[in-house]
Amino acid sequence: MEHLTVGTWEERYADAVIALWNDAAVRDGYKEMTQESFAEVFTSNRYFDPACAFVLLDGGEIRGFACGCAGDDLPLGEVAGYVTCIVLAEDCDSDANRAVLLEALEARFRALGKRQSDVLFFNPMRLPWYIPDTPGHEHNNAPGVRADGALYAFLLDQGYVDRARQCAMYMPLTDFAIPEDIRAKEVKAAESGYTVELFDPSRHTVLTEMLAGLGNPAWEREIAACAADGVPVVIAAAQDGRAAGFAGPVVRQDNGRGYFAGIGVHPDHEGRGLGSILFFKLCEALRDVGAEYMSLFTGSSNPALRIYEKAGFTTVRQFAIMRKEFTK
Repeated sequence: MEHLTVGTWEERYADAVIALWNDAAVRDGYKEMTQESFAEVFTSNRYFDPACAFVLLDGGEIRGFACGCAGDDLPLGEVAGYVTCIVLAEDCDSDANRAVLLEALEARFRALGKRQSDVLFFNPMRLPWYIPDTPGHEHNNAPGVRADGALYAFLLDQGYVDRARQCAMYMPLTDFAIPEDIRAKEVKAAESGYTVELFDPSRHTVLTEMLAGLGNPAWEREIAACAADGVPVVIAAAQDGRAAGFAGPVVRQDNGRGYFAGIGVHPDHEGRGLGSILFFKLCEALRDVGAEYMSLFTGSSNPALRIYEKAGFTTVRQFAIMRKEFTK
């Protein structure tokens, strides 16, 4: 093996990097990539920066790939760059080679004026991965770095701090049924004037105002767009039809997964069990449109974790949210 060198991204590397990914990253549980999906995740992504993508070269042969991204309009984007991946061929899989690629990423972040490097779920380069012990079921995003992987231990050694844990959760939908205690909550909510059902613009009002009150711009954009386009969304509504919360949207993806953007109840309507009812009704609606399973991730300290577990979800993997602050 010749002396390894680092090069910045050139389009001519794409096929070799895809082949590397489909060997090294797939062995680590990530989904294989085609030219189309690689472009979707990386090179056609509007946050892709060729100066923030690196290859490890042995002569003319690709032995490693690392990519990060940055953008002032991203969460924390004014101060942080995001590490997306570091992938190495099996015979080059060492912390020394990881360090070479990580140093290149961090140098680019510094050159862009960033003060820290983050590994977290806001990264717009979404890496799909296979849920273990399933027939090819997959999740559409890795919300951090695998807490049981070599990259996690390496980043700790490089000064990254483990800031939080995200639980990746999974549930088959074939036998899903809403339990009696949730049905009882639904009856009690109805006695207080609340219904939980699919959004109907002829009967439900102030959806956009309700979404704005949840303080999550991503939900505000996505759920409002779904409702405007006629994509089903589960809604909790007060007696006068005013939207009080949401879950959804109700979308079966091509891979059989029931898509899940989120669940939220406006602060004015909390304390009535609407969150639990919304989520269980969403699971039921996804089952009814033919979704085979659901997957999601949530913080290990998020109270919603109990709702998911009660529905039948199990944690199949943990991802670490990590940060390194740069010294001057």
